[in-house]
Amino acid sequence: MDSERYKKERTLDRLLVIDGSNLLFQMFLGMPARIVNEQGKAIQGTLGFTGAMLKIIRMVKPTHLLVVLDGEHENARCELDAEYKANRADYSEVSEEENPFSQLPDVYRALDYLKIRYIETTDCEADDLIAAYALSYGRAAEVVISSFDSDFFQLITERVSVLRYRGEKTTVCTPEFVAKKFGIVPAQYADLKSLVGDHADNIRGAEKVGVKTAAELLREFGTLENILLYAEKIRKLSVRESIMRNSERLRINYRLIKLGEGSALPFELQDLEYCDDGKTTNEVLKGIGLR
Repeated sequence: MDSERYKKERTLDRLLVIDGSNLLFQMFLGMPARIVNEQGKAIQGTLGFTGAMLKIIRMVKPTHLLVVLDGEHENARCELDAEYKANRADYSEVSEEENPFSQLPDVYRALDYLKIRYIETTDCEADDLIAAYALSYGRAAEVVISSFDSDFFQLITERVSVLRYRGEKTTVCTPEFVAKKFGIVPAQYADLKSLVGDHADNIRGAEKVGVKTAAELLREFGTLENILLYAEKIRKLSVRESIMRNSERLRINYRLIKLGEGSALPFELQDLEYCDDGKTTNEVLKGIGLR
């Protein structure tokens, strides 16, 4: 398990921001079977979410903590591209047994019981709000983003890391991780993803441009915009033609993928102070009447 980073002596505040929707889906869909309590109520999502969250907290040892979840509202990115995330399942049309959101009220009760601050976004994606916290506090504090969403790689610095929780196979993503995996620096990740696309979000990249080629272009030209401005200098003909043919598409991709600090912060850092009192998952479930 790659979590030694958080065992070092802490000299700064450490803010842990958990991508709550991502964790709920991971736990709900990752359970081997539906779990019900003595009253016949399904609890596998709440059980998995609470247990994983407590393990993440004890791994990171934060001084401050926030859970961010996506709310139900219009997505401004769909105005840029109507196909953005159009491949996602519509959970309003699935049965309660298959719907992770059916257990969200119990997840909120667990968070309230643990006195953990949480927020459901009302005018932006959870990614944008999480990014706003990382960019606002990542210079004065350590920030750990817990999520499997690779878009957060663009935010990584020496003080901002991304934790991908998988029990003993948990990975802490740092600048060194991004350099080794992609051959770029984190600040270039949105550029790279714009070039290659993102199947998970239904974003189409430039044909003939895979991760290796995109990284080579970024090492040569620095940014996506420079690649587009000096596309005639790209040596490989098929790549050059693809970049030039898809230039408008690639600029839209960048606007879809790039995360900024424009979202208003619902809580200041001092509002998010947290002290782990050692409660177990069973204690939490008993405390909210699920066990």
